[in-house]
Parts: sequence; structure tokens; C-alpha cells
Amino acid sequence: MKPTYGRVSRYGLIAFASSLDQIGPLTKDVTDCALVMNAISGNDSCDSTSLDIPTPDFTKSLVEDVKGLKIGIPKEFFGKGTDPHIAKAIRDAVELLAGLGAEYKETSMPSVDYGLPVYYIIAPAECSSNLARFDGVRYGHRSEKSKDTISMFQQTREEGFGPEVKQRIMIGSYALSAGYYDAYYLKAQKVRTLLRQDFEKAFEEFDVLITPTSPTVAFGIGELVDDPFAMKLADVCTIPVNLAGIPAISIPCGFKDGMPIGMQIMGKGLDEETLLRVAYTYEQNTDNHKKKPNV
Repeated sequence: MKPTYGRVSRYGLIAFASSLDQIGPLTKDVTDCALVMNAISGNDSCDSTSLDIPTPDFTKSLVEDVKGLKIGIPKEFFGKGTDPHIAKAIRDAVELLAGLGAEYKETSMPSVDYGLPVYYIIAPAECSSNLARFDGVRYGHRSEKSKDTISMFQQTREEGFGPEVKQRIMIGSYALSAGYYDAYYLKAQKVRTLLRQDFEKAFEEFDVLITPTSPTVAFGIGELVDDPFAMKLADVCTIPVNLAGIPAISIPCGFKDGMPIGMQIMGKGLDEETLLRVAYTYEQNTDNHKKKPNV
């Protein structure tokens, strides 16, 4: 589960992108998810983004009841690149929920198509700022090859960051540089607002939105190392949720080639309880969570 932005404290987390960073539980079933959420949710004075609101008992949401629930199926999440097997598994899962009393309808969220490019401007920009603190002075890795202060900064960051992090730092530094801030970062933030508005409009009609968690099943380690674009597309369904700051939960809804298919259930801000109820209802009427991939 990815909780609502601010529901769970981020104190102790290495800051990557401050407006996107989240803490959430990864558990074997929905019941354990609710138990962990009870333990980690709540206000924390050490995190200025932590919300000062009451924390519900999430285990009370573990009931089998979706009668009258309105489900939206945003068509943009089933676009080019989505495995047909995965799309069918998601629609079969929605049909199962409909058989248990829920209602569903296809909807459209046009701004979702811009989620990936918006993320890859905002996240690197915030990354380049946040990771500037890793200079070998205060904590973490320090290069032993340095001869002076400047070379210590340079060698420490050269040795301490991997290729993907370095790439994001460079992209972010460029997006924030003089003459490019308005063209990239500011524009990305404006599109992010449009994306949030799409979600707000959708939740005026629906209680939850259901999509694939990823357009494909998990790929092998190193399989796409020479195809970074394909690797980034794996995040295309989850990035809009993160940009909007709303909660979502992913549960298995089938298998392909021995790998689990993830179904993403998205909800209104601070409505993790409905997500847990829907996920629990689906889980109790299937056995996907009891099966294990052939690894």
C-alpha cells in the first residue's frame, strides 16, 4: 500500500524527491497490511509533512462488503504497451467484484498520459537538490582517494552514486538551471495540478479506481538493462497516484508465465479504509494471495 501523502511519517527516510517520497507496508496479505498501517500511521513532529489527524483502526475495514460500491476503470491505464493478458485479468477481477454487488464503468482521465514525463522532470529536480547533501562531509560514504576538499566532494559522489542516480541528478540540475526552470520544472508542476484535478473529478463519481499495477509482469534481473525506456514504462501506472498524493493498494489478481499480475486500487485522499475493504473482499473470494511465483 502507498498511503495518502502525509499519513505516514518519513522521518529516517533518505530524501529523494520530497513531494513524492512515501512510506508504505509490503505484506503477504491485506490483513497484515492493515496491522502494519495501524502501527506506522500518525502524526510525527520530526516530519513537517506528517498530517496531524486521527488515525483510524484499519483492521475494522477488513470486511467482505462491496455492495453499492462504484468502481471507475480509467481507459488511459490500459493503453499501448499493456499486456493483453494483464488487461483481461484486471477486467475479470472487476467482474468478480461486480458479482459481489459493486458497480463499474469505464472513464477517462486525459492528464494521466502526461504522468511519466512530468514525473521524470519533478523527481530528478528534487533529487538533484536533496542528494546534494551527500558530499562525504557529514555522513555516509567518503572517498579515500581525495587529495583536497574539492576532490573529496567529487570522488565521494562519483563512487557513492550509481548510474541511474547520477543520470537523475544531471537531468534535475539541468531542469532547474537558469533559463530552463520555467520551461521544464514549472510547466511540469502545472500539468501535475491538472492530473490531480482529473483524480478529483473522477472521485466525484467513483469510490475507487481500478487499473493494472504495471503494464507487464516482472522482468528478469538485468533483462532490460540495455532498454531504460522499457524499464521506466514499468512505473507508468503507479506514477500518477504518486504525483496526486492519493492512496493506492496493489494486490495479486492472477499469474502469467509464473509471475503475479498486480491489480491497483486507487482511492480518495485519506480513504485507505475503503481500499482495504475492497482489497480484502477480493482477496477472500480468490486464492491468488496464497500462490507463490516460480522463482
